[in-house]
Order: sequence, then C-alpha cells, then structure tokens
Amino acid sequence: MTIREIRETDRLDWVRLRGALWPGSLSDHEVETRKYFALRSTTLLVFVAEVDGHIVGFLELDFRPYAPACSSSPVPFIEGWYVEPAWQRRGIGRALVETAETRARGMGYTEIASDAEMDNADGIAAHRAVGFDEVERVVCFRRPL
Repeated sequence: MTIREIRETDRLDWVRLRGALWPGSLSDHEVETRKYFALRSTTLLVFVAEVDGHIVGFLELDFRPYAPACSSSPVPFIEGWYVEPAWQRRGIGRALVETAETRARGMGYTEIASDAEMDNADGIAAHRAVGFDEVERVVCFRRPL
C-alpha cells in the first residue's frame, strides 16, 4: 500500500470514489475534480491510497476558518475520507489520516478536525478508531420564507 498525493492521472478514480462516498452528485464530482487540476490554486490537499496499482481510497484535506472545539484558525479539516469496502479494516484509512496529520503538522498546525453525519455509524466508528474525540452533535433546520 502506498499513500501519496493525487496525480491528474488518478482523477477518474477520485471521481469514482467520491461518487461512492457522496452518491448522486457524479456531475458535480466531475466538475470539481477537473477544476482542482486546472486551477491548482486551491488550498485543498488530496491524498490517495494505492494498492497494486489501483486507487482504493482517498482523503481530502482543506482548511476551514473554524471547527467546533478547535482553538486555532484556520483548522485543517478532513472534508472527505473513503476507502472501498473490500479494502476497509486493513489500516488504509488510518494511513490516509496519518498522512494528512503529518502534512498538517509540517505546515505548523496543532490540531485537525473532521465530521460525520449523525446516522453514519461506520464513519463515526472509523473516526474514533484513529483517535478523534467527538466534540459536538448538531441537527440542522430549514424554514422557507
């Protein structure tokens, strides 16, 4: 297994994996991944997990001005983190997070944050397994005007 920064030749795999993590937005994933490689001016860092020449996971690290319970700003924030089900529970997700943490630490950051949907028990368990502490739960509301 190799964890490395994404290359443009990995874009279609990134789209595929994003589609598995966030279904129903394939056209958005196409546009966003193309834009990432076209601009290269974004703060987003993308790491991929490669096994035997196949991309089996990814992690997107961006920087938010605020994250719950964090005392610094900006905060490195894991925006997306996914490993194909057949490759889960083999340390790949942990290796992706450790790579992101190492990069953030090297950039001078002292904390990292992430989130998961309240009904995503597997995602919550994965975060806990790599050492994240739960700091907040939220229910969002909307009302038309």
